[in-house]
Amino acid sequence: MKILLAEDESAMQRAIQAFLGIYQYEVDLASNGAEAVEKAETGLYDCYIFDIMMPKLNGIDVLKRLRNAGDTTPAIFLTAKVEVDDRVNGLEAGADDYLTKPFAMKELLARIRSVTRRAEDYTPTSLSFGRVQFDAENDTLSCDSAIQLSSPEGRMIRYFLLNPGKSIPSKTLYHHVWSDKEVSADEDEYQIVWIYISYLNQKLDAIGADAVISGEASGPFCLIQKE
Repeated sequence: MKILLAEDESAMQRAIQAFLGIYQYEVDLASNGAEAVEKAETGLYDCYIFDIMMPKLNGIDVLKRLRNAGDTTPAIFLTAKVEVDDRVNGLEAGADDYLTKPFAMKELLARIRSVTRRAEDYTPTSLSFGRVQFDAENDTLSCDSAIQLSSPEGRMIRYFLLNPGKSIPSKTLYHHVWSDKEVSADEDEYQIVWIYISYLNQKLDAIGADAVISGEASGPFCLIQKE
């Protein structure tokens, strides 16, 4: 699981990164709000941890910008403030949870597990990109016409639609689509990703979609608008 931590205190950055690393979390670091926005807009993350008070752009404004762009990644705010208004502003900006400094690292871990578990359990009933529409309840993809997808195809297109324009490695797709498989899949098993990418591109073409999944056989892949 990959986390974006935006925190301007280097000691706190290192402490959180080291602790979460023990539990196999990969933690990317940002030292200010502008850097956090840039990384969030181009990277793939399972959870955001944002300090509210940061240089250049505060955590609340960072999350507002991401939410306005359609980013639904679970987010936790870290704050040294205890006023109710600060907590309310954070939650209204789209945060899923918050922690007041100082906090126990195990509590942060529990909050991360909680918000990411809720995100995995929640499936939007409808997703879109350009003129392409996806009905998640029935695994139906439509544009000029409609077509039925298999369950793996549905899980894959859903992940692309939740991360449009982002470069997604084969390994990431494999573990989101075939989550029941062992995490330590070898390179040969990742070939199935390319096979299903081909299936999806054929079906996107069949319905007259204005979108395509770009990428070579080894990945990474990206859902983009057709030129």
